[in-house]
Amino acid sequence: MDGTIPGNETWTVAGRTFTSRLIVGTGKYRDYAQNAAAAEAAGAEIVTVALRRVNLSDPNQPMLVDYVKPDRFTFLPNTAGCFTGEDAVRTLRLAREAGGWDLVKLEVLSDTKHLLPDMEETLRALKLLIADGFQVMVYCSDDPVYARKLEDAGAAAIMPAAAPIGSGRGIQNTLNLGLIIEQSRVPVLVDAGVGTASDAVLAMELGCDAVLMNTAIAEARDPILMASAMKHAVIAGREAFLAGRMARRTYADPSSPRAGLI
Repeated sequence: MDGTIPGNETWTVAGRTFTSRLIVGTGKYRDYAQNAAAAEAAGAEIVTVALRRVNLSDPNQPMLVDYVKPDRFTFLPNTAGCFTGEDAVRTLRLAREAGGWDLVKLEVLSDTKHLLPDMEETLRALKLLIADGFQVMVYCSDDPVYARKLEDAGAAAIMPAAAPIGSGRGIQNTLNLGLIIEQSRVPVLVDAGVGTASDAVLAMELGCDAVLMNTAIAEARDPILMASAMKHAVIAGREAFLAGRMARRTYADPSSPRAGLI
């Protein structure tokens, strides 16, 4: 296993095609070396980077890019810690200057307690970024109405939160997530709130295109082993989705035929 679905199945966002459906973060690890080892164990091709929290440009300090190398991973700069559209635009312009990255992840938060997105400000920020030439994957609530508005405004991907960031509570609203997946014409990724491998399996079984996580791996007792578990969980969930689950029934249906009973 190398993190890809058998048969070389791929998914595409903003014209870029990937085989791994697991995106990992670059925060909360003991050091950049552990971060890099976890990203490799996860089979990830994309890593998301909070520009305000990692060193990308000071050669006198340990640098993320020396361990998680841009020629190995697609960097997805994000706007973690931003509470206004202007903050988000300013942050991502710095990302574009630092690394030439224009595929970005937008986060506009509403409250430091739960870190859920401010959807009104997120939609406004998305329009500002698109006007500035960015391709934008958008962290959002699991609200199908706002998900449609984001897509109509030009979002490259819809990224509903499973639960509050870093909570590890898993998917709280499978109904809404299913509605978002059903209506979307762009990739849908579960982002935030994943706690363990079964959460990733459920996301993929529901039909998500990919899963993004950070804390579930970084705060595991063994981050490298958990990264490997998440890789296999994403593959298993995707294969189950493609295979199609059996119908749910109210009553029992024996596995062996009744004919010939003595």
